[in-house]
Order: sequence, then C-alpha cells, then structure tokens
Amino acid sequence: MSLFDTLGRGLLFSFDPETAHGLSIRALKCGLALPTATRPSPRLRVSLCGLDFPNPLGMAAGYDKNGEVPDALLRLGFGFAEIGTVTPLPQPGNPKPRIFRLTQDDAVINRLGFNNEGHARCEQRLAARAGRSGIVGVNIGANKDSADRVADYELGVKRFARHASYLTVNISSPNTPGLRNMQARESLAELLARVMDARDTEAERLGRKTPVFLKIAPDLHEGDLEDIAAEVTEKAVEGVIVSNTTIGRPPLASSARNEIGGLSGKPLFARSTVVLAKMRRLLGPERAIIGVGGVSSADTALEKIRAGADLVQLYTSMIYAGPALPGRVVADMGRVLETQNIATIREIRDTRLADWADRPLD
Repeated sequence: MSLFDTLGRGLLFSFDPETAHGLSIRALKCGLALPTATRPSPRLRVSLCGLDFPNPLGMAAGYDKNGEVPDALLRLGFGFAEIGTVTPLPQPGNPKPRIFRLTQDDAVINRLGFNNEGHARCEQRLAARAGRSGIVGVNIGANKDSADRVADYELGVKRFARHASYLTVNISSPNTPGLRNMQARESLAELLARVMDARDTEAERLGRKTPVFLKIAPDLHEGDLEDIAAEVTEKAVEGVIVSNTTIGRPPLASSARNEIGGLSGKPLFARSTVVLAKMRRLLGPERAIIGVGGVSSADTALEKIRAGADLVQLYTSMIYAGPALPGRVVADMGRVLETQNIATIREIRDTRLADWADRPLD
C-alpha cells in the first residue's frame, strides 16, 4: 500500500502544497510511496530520437527539480522521467506561498521561479546513477539574475549532455521575468544556434548526440508557432514539448483562481492540445513532440497522441490521484490498444490531428 493510500489525500492536503511536495520526495527516497506497476504492454513501446521508451508516459519537469528520485519515479510505471528545471547557480525562487491547489478544478497555480540547488548538486546525483537503465531527461534553465541567459543554457548542455538521455531547453516558464521573450524569433534563433553548437561539441567528445527538446508555452498565437517551428526545423532541434503552464485563466471554480502564476492541470488540456496539433502540422511527421498539459487518464494521454504527440507527460494529476496513477494510466492504455487490436501506439498518432489543429487559439 502506498503512502498516499495509507495517509489519505485528506491528511496530505492538510499540509501546505510545498510541504506536501517535499514529503512526497522523501517518501519516494525511502520507498514508502511505491505501488507496484505491472510490466507495460509491448504495444506501448516507442522508439524516438535514438531512445527506446518502454511506454509513452513520462513524469514532467517540475516535480523532481534536483534529480533526487528519477529511478523511484520510473518504478512507479513511468516510461521516462524529466528532472529540473536546473539553473547554473542555486536559487531560492520566488517568495512563499507560491503553490496553490485549485481542488475543485483538479488544477494548480505555481509561481515557484526555478527554485533549485544548481548544476553542481544535480550533476553529483546524476553521476551517482551512471550505468543504471531508464530514460531520464534533464530540463535546463537560466538564473533569474543572469547577465547572459543564453550562456546559462550552453552551460546546462555542457554539464548534463553526458548524463542525460535528452535535454529540454525551458524558455516558457511564466515565473522568471522576461524568460518567455526568448520565444520571439530573433532571440530564439540565437538561443537554438548556440545550444545546438554546444550539443554538437559535446557529441564529438562523447561519441553520441544527446537529443534536444524545446519546451514552449501554450499562450502563443499562430504566428508565434510558425516562427518557432521554422527555427526548430532550421536548427535541427530534435523535438518540442507542448506545453508549459498557462497564464491564461479559463473558467475556474476554485477561490485561488486569481493567484499570479502558471496554471496546470485539467483546465489546460484543451488549449495545450490545440497548440500541440498546430505544432505537429507545422513541423511535419518526423519531428518529435511530447504532449503535456491536463493528462490525467489513459483517455487524455491517448487523445494527446491522436492529436500528434509521440510521448506524453503528467504531473499535476498525480497530486490529486496519488502515486499509483502512472501505473494505472499505462495499464489502461495497453488495454485500449489490445481491445482495439492496435499493434503499436504509433498507429494512432495523428488520427485526430485535423480535429484539434483546425480549432482556433483565440
């Protein structure tokens, strides 16, 4: 029985969100919150960017910020785990309180601001797991007060290319002032050119290329997506993660709905899936896309894939459903494929692309 089941959501929710998060990390470290995940159906395997994923469900960045429990997350049933966001220097993030549960909406608003222990501490942990199996991505960012934010991303590539299964360039958090401006085409062109040069330099030394993904915001317009797709294609970035949290506010019932920060969870599903489908249409069939935002079940995960995703991620829904969620979602996805006699999950990708891509953003 998991810690979540033992204590009950009500007791865990008696703690403030950030304290509860810290307790969950400690529980995973001790093995107290590890429900048994069944072996995933072979129909769920995905080969992408030179990596073989046992299933397409990943833990999104933001949960394991400092690379403390990636292997424990994989044991929960995730096909891959993404740690971070990690910045070159440690930073405390924004003042507390900075995480707010929107329980009536199965959502969260956060304004954490890249709080993390920095490159050196995270690298020590990743170096200690060298030789272990499992796909672990590293999400890299820039310090809030950095004089050269692009250089911070270059440092992230140089530091973690040897340890990471893939790297994610996060320029879409709404909680670091000015960070999202790096999605503008001229800024993005410089960033991606320097990041990919750093990656290629590391590849020559390592004898392998670490795939790079760009994580974008959901709060973009058609022209923004076209510019991003053009730069991703030109710079030969392996893929895109769609999307980060939103600063938009769809209709919400919870009293914390007006807190400043990025909204995640179920209310983000529709918007992030529309952006995902539009990005798939712009990038074409070969570029990798990871869909994130509002994934809470096998149905929502599969729908992201039908809209154009190769892989999907979740985080917020596990706050409400507990650590057994990833194993349950993966098992349910496998059953759907088996019931419908679908040999591989790749067969359903893009089957509802037009349905989602034709929807307006505004």
